[in-house]
Amino acid sequence: MDTAKLASLPVFFEKNRVFRVYLGGKLFSDFFGDNSEDGFYPEEWICSSTKALNEGSTDEFEGLSTVKGTGIRFNELIEKQKELMLGNRKGLDVLVKALDSAIRLPVQAHPDKAFSRKNFNSEFGKAESWLVLGAREDACIYFGFKDGVTKEDFEDAVLKSETDKSAMEKLLNKIPVKPGDVYFIPAKAVHAIGYGCLILEVQEPTDFTIQPERWCGDYKLSDNEMYLGLKKETALSVFDYSYNLEKVLKECKKTPAIIYENDGCKKECLISKADTPCFSVERYIVNNGETDNLLAPCVYVVTEGSGTLSGDGYEKDLKKGDYFFMPYSCKNKFTVKSSGKITVAACIPPEVE
Repeated sequence: MDTAKLASLPVFFEKNRVFRVYLGGKLFSDFFGDNSEDGFYPEEWICSSTKALNEGSTDEFEGLSTVKGTGIRFNELIEKQKELMLGNRKGLDVLVKALDSAIRLPVQAHPDKAFSRKNFNSEFGKAESWLVLGAREDACIYFGFKDGVTKEDFEDAVLKSETDKSAMEKLLNKIPVKPGDVYFIPAKAVHAIGYGCLILEVQEPTDFTIQPERWCGDYKLSDNEMYLGLKKETALSVFDYSYNLEKVLKECKKTPAIIYENDGCKKECLISKADTPCFSVERYIVNNGETDNLLAPCVYVVTEGSGTLSGDGYEKDLKKGDYFFMPYSCKNKFTVKSSGKITVAACIPPEVE
């Protein structure tokens, strides 16, 4: 297989569903155009070079994407053709997922870089962002502590969650969501994806989650699944109690900002470098027009409509649910155009220091 040729064109992938202990996935049927039903593969890891952490898993490649029609893992292609794929970057340093929740996920928080460095020997925490792509009736998220909730209240709810599945949920703000909503979830902020959310999640490239709630639906979490092998008090120290509803709505709910709008293409910023240095998210809305030259390296996800990816003698049809990686070697060589309408999210890795 000519890996240099693969790394010199947009890279497409095989389906990459990942096992989780929560139920979901039915909304994939519309988004990806397949026959998905609710089950325990409710996440599609997109252009992923990150391994999943699933207790008891014997799949050494779980979470890693495979280049379409080749059998080559994405991380292997990066290793073999790093300069063509990433330029002067050491790694892609971003993970993109689509996920659909049929139940509320466990109350959780993710480490910041300092916590990960100290406890997981990793340079990455898990700041993340959500773009709501679809929703079932009464879809919601839980984000930030209710006013007055203390560290002692939370630790008491952790104990009560052994028998009371709503003990921890009661301490968080329940926020209805609809397609188009955008949230940034800082590391250490308490949250839980609620029932009925189809979300495009862009995050730091780890699977680190502290979820000190004993139950996920009817599944009983082990201590390791809750605390990732850390002492309970160490794990619980990751939670930041300053995130209440006012702070969440002021700092974390995002309104798309127009970068430009002309010639049938609107480009928006959803998550900016001012929000986080860990990644950024932009969106093209093309209506009988064409994008500017696409950034690279970057992950692209078609969230609505259809069109064509073209450039450098190459052309490929695109539709909702398609996604691809644009290698560094393809920087400023390709555009997306449509005689109708197409919407494409650009999931951009952090800047190289």
